Amino acid sequence: MKFPQTHTLQQIATIISSEFVGSPDFPVEGMNEIHVVTPGDIVFVDHPKYYDKALESAATVVLINKKVECPEGKALLISDDPFRDFNILTNYFKPFEKATALISSTSTIGKNSVIQPGAFIGNNVEIGDNCLIHANVSVYDGTIIGNNVTIHSGTVLGADAFYYKNRPEGFDKLVSGGRVVIEDDVDLGSLCTIDRGVTGDTTIKKGTKIDNQVHIGHDTVIGKKCLIASQVGIAGCVIIEDEVTLWGQVGVTSGITIGTKAIVSAQSGISKSLEGNKSYFGTPADNFRKKYKEIAAIRQIPELIEKLKSNE
Repeated sequence: MKFPQTHTLQQIATIISSEFVGSPDFPVEGMNEIHVVTPGDIVFVDHPKYYDKALESAATVVLINKKVECPEGKALLISDDPFRDFNILTNYFKPFEKATALISSTSTIGKNSVIQPGAFIGNNVEIGDNCLIHANVSVYDGTIIGNNVTIHSGTVLGADAFYYKNRPEGFDKLVSGGRVVIEDDVDLGSLCTIDRGVTGDTTIKKGTKIDNQVHIGHDTVIGKKCLIASQVGIAGCVIIEDEVTLWGQVGVTSGITIGTKAIVSAQSGISKSLEGNKSYFGTPADNFRKKYKEIAAIRQIPELIEKLKSNE
């Protein structure tokens, strides 16, 4: 998430009432999670296990809960609770904006696009040409929809990320300030849910077709011309490359990559990254033929036991 204008390190420190290490005029251009940071961004870290990763990332400002040596060319914001202060910054730069109409006056809708009665179009939404948005679709603030997109009833674009910090008093939510971006020629079935990015974008690329009742988590990127069947669940921060097929009820864990033209059979569970141009099945998902050989071998176990008994 980039700020509307460049701020100084001192200005950011004032917003969150923190100490800082670096020049007061050090430029700060935005804030992002570590997997999408770019120079000029703030990244937060609150666990020693990830200090080095954050300090060595592309981010040039690190919001951290310990005074450490500042890398050359970077700056630090010292906070007793970086998670809390990251939320403060998100709310400051991306405050919640109440809707005042079913279709916001700040949204833009392209030529020949149809918004059916009962659909909700939030603030600062952009919808391209020749789109069809069916009744009872909810498009939250800031969503971008390209040309020739069809979205069926009950689908929700832009709900908050499922991202919490476990505190003694309960779960503390990381505020979502990102977007959902739907590129051209995408079809979304009924009752799909696509969460916004925490600070970046959850993206569905050109030509992808998604069946009913599919969930896609925050900051996930779905490539071009993918096919995703009903009841697939995809966690956050997943990269699915082009022309991947996920059949019904596939589950995908967070932070992995599925390679181009991979095919995953129904009810498989994906717990690690998969190479492209291969077919997979099972939980954990593995090479299709290998998995079926394993199943065939398992089925022979009772017969082998009986043979052992008869030889005793």
